[in-house]
Amino acid sequence: MPLLDILVYPAPELKRKSLPVEELGEDLERLLDDMTETLHDADGVGLAAPQVGRNIRALVVDVPLPESEEREFYELINPEIVSSQGFQVGEEGCLSVPGFFADVRRKNRVRVSALNRKGKRFTIDADGMLSRVLQHEIDHLNGILFFDRLRRLKRELLVKQINQRFASTQD
Repeated sequence: MPLLDILVYPAPELKRKSLPVEELGEDLERLLDDMTETLHDADGVGLAAPQVGRNIRALVVDVPLPESEEREFYELINPEIVSSQGFQVGEEGCLSVPGFFADVRRKNRVRVSALNRKGKRFTIDADGMLSRVLQHEIDHLNGILFFDRLRRLKRELLVKQINQRFASTQD
């Protein structure tokens, strides 16, 4: 399974709303496998198809369980948040915005409905880190990056820093 290139902001593909997956099959399964390998290679906890240049609503998450060696791994196709409650604030980063972090306000608990790779619908009731990662990755499917969730002044400052670093790497 080949590793995929992870797009880095300001790649325009990261700001586009993704299209629903309409056809399951070997191509999608191969993409999910490649995304999983890429996620593990990058030491991430979530990766959405737009981050690897695919404009479809698919993502993978692999989140460590608290106080455990075990992990929660999911592949989600056409995911949607069907309910949520409460709020939490926590630090987030992104494989597509390397080296930058910010405290982001998210729902504390979410229920997500999605299809698995075989087309079977399932739901996840998530809280804590899994809830945060699912919301972050679903945002990617809607063309939203974590810094878009910040208040205006914090967002503008962070985007300025990101753009300065990007400009310095282009020289």
